[in-house]
Amino acid sequence: MTKPAQVDVDLLVIGAGPTGLFATYYAGFRAMKVAVADSLPELGGQITAMYPEKQIFDVAGFPTIKGRDLVEALVTQAATAEPTYLLGRTATSLEPADESLSVGFDDGTVVVARAVLITAGIGTFTPRPLPAGDGWLGRGLEFFVPSFAPYAGKDVVIVGGGDTAFDWALHLEPVAASVTLVHRRDAFRAHERTVAAVRAAGVEIITHAEVTALRGDAGVEEVDLSVAGEPETRKAQAVIAALGFIADLGPLQEWGIETSKRHVVVDQAMRTSLPRVFAAGDVTDYPGKVRLIAVGFGEAATAVNNAAAAIDPSAHVFPGHSSEA
Repeated sequence: MTKPAQVDVDLLVIGAGPTGLFATYYAGFRAMKVAVADSLPELGGQITAMYPEKQIFDVAGFPTIKGRDLVEALVTQAATAEPTYLLGRTATSLEPADESLSVGFDDGTVVVARAVLITAGIGTFTPRPLPAGDGWLGRGLEFFVPSFAPYAGKDVVIVGGGDTAFDWALHLEPVAASVTLVHRRDAFRAHERTVAAVRAAGVEIITHAEVTALRGDAGVEEVDLSVAGEPETRKAQAVIAALGFIADLGPLQEWGIETSKRHVVVDQAMRTSLPRVFAAGDVTDYPGKVRLIAVGFGEAATAVNNAAAAIDPSAHVFPGHSSEA
């Protein structure tokens, strides 16, 4: 029987999204040996999986930056730490081991780390299904838009009323033959500025509406709607269901970490309820929490610096400024 691979590091970062990648860089700045694990096969977390073309507006120093470009820059920055990447595998168990923690993965890998930093974002995420879309996935129905090019010249129907639906509507309008946004209410969760931009772009917005059926032979050709109770049919070769996601922390919830509504509870030092286990980014919860990428970067630095002091009590929490190195 093959012995499971073991990786020994100072810090294990669980989650390779923006917060995890910045934490990796900062761990290298603190001279830590670091490993980064993620259940997804690529770096960048939710941005890479769902929004690589999306413009991001809340990163300091960049009026706007495309998701793909932000991830690329973060990966380059993290490379200075010479991390070990463990992608496409899920952390399933955590056990204390002397002055370290042993984390097991679903492929048999074991990481022994002196501290663990959880930057898992919303955890594993599953798209909320479109009730009328059963059997149409990949045949004109999609939940993610990793590239706009496949929609060139198509009639696109987007279902949803949140930021994702409106962002995709705004970006697809110049590319597609037509874009129609369908929402069951006349109030939207999306940011008011984005809603105004979509209206100004000429995207048709149909409210009090639901998709009742998709029709076509090899792929979607038409979409049946119920609009205020009245039937309508729209031509469409592509349907995007932007109805949100069902998030799940998965095995993390079984480790004994205090959680609140699928988030990990932390204190001002980003410590969780377990010794030597820290968390940062969207996965965390505390009074006044704001879930922005910019906030996650600050939390990552706070977590890593406090982890450094937990690993070596003689180390200072604040190491000085990187510009002094």
